[in-house]
Amino acid sequence: MRTALVMGTGLIGTSAALTLASRGVTVYLTDHDPEQARTAAALGAGTDAAPEGRVDLAVIAVPPAHVAATLADAMRRGVARGYLDVASVKGGPRRELEALGLDLSAYIGTHPMSGRERSGPLAATADLFEGRPWVLTPTRDTDTEVLNLALELVALCRAVPVVMDADAHDRAVALVSHMPHLVSSMVAARLEHAEDTAVRLCGQGIRDVTRIAASDPRMWIDILSANPGPVADLLAELSADLDETVRALRGLQSADEDKRLGGATGIEDVLRRGNAGQVRVPGKHGSAPTTYEIVAVLINDQPGQLARIFADAGMAGVNIEDVRIEHATGQQAGLVQLMVEPRAAPVLSAALRERGWSIRQ
Repeated sequence: MRTALVMGTGLIGTSAALTLASRGVTVYLTDHDPEQARTAAALGAGTDAAPEGRVDLAVIAVPPAHVAATLADAMRRGVARGYLDVASVKGGPRRELEALGLDLSAYIGTHPMSGRERSGPLAATADLFEGRPWVLTPTRDTDTEVLNLALELVALCRAVPVVMDADAHDRAVALVSHMPHLVSSMVAARLEHAEDTAVRLCGQGIRDVTRIAASDPRMWIDILSANPGPVADLLAELSADLDETVRALRGLQSADEDKRLGGATGIEDVLRRGNAGQVRVPGKHGSAPTTYEIVAVLINDQPGQLARIFADAGMAGVNIEDVRIEHATGQQAGLVQLMVEPRAAPVLSAALRERGWSIRQ
């Protein structure tokens, strides 16, 4: 791949363009908002000038509702040897393209499973896709050359290719992305009119649950409008669980011993099923889930604290598998939770104590 045209310079499009440009590919940028394309070009993602001839690959990075129209226009103009889109829904756009009667041998649907709460070119980074799954949805009509171009893009972005059927992909992202986003938003909405005294008690748990609720609503309306059925089915199942959980909690309030026991059993059931589902979430680098020990360290809000902890852990020969920071409300301090292999936890705790860190159990 020597040349590429990125159509749509939001977070995903600009991130892909930054990566391609850094790998020596000549990247052309276009957007319905010329100012956004100029911003992406100023960031080093390519040029907003029109390509002089046909490019190797056109990357369609527009909302799902606009994928078919944008692709159809680009294919009719013959702007590229191969075409792919990066929309988060695959089945609908494909069916729209088929209905237009286009030859789809030069097209493949794709979806990089990566993103941020922020959108637009200024949020883009060249390493956004590194180590992340990138779904490819080829069909029997997909030309081998186009599949190879898509695989080359994934490799240049250092992502992990995953081949799936388009509709299976849409059901999967409804489960692992679209439904969780709505649930996060529903939980966060409970905070909108909550008492200030309650909000000040927010800890890491509520921050984890509501983090993705900060995303742009307009973007999510586009995504959910393209995949409403699978998301609605999952929310219906979740609604049934919520109804059962509410009944179980009401049972715990009852003066009747049998109802209280039934309520406790119901709550235990949902919690245990949650345990069983959570352990299936892939671990580091997509490996099987691993249970880590947490070494919690009290730090002050001063420059260099995290760097010192990591350096001291390195000197102790301990690899940090993951890290979380829990900020103390109203104080210039917080807890750094260092996730390590169980056998490394006592070694790290002892080493950090020796170097003057305050360890919390």
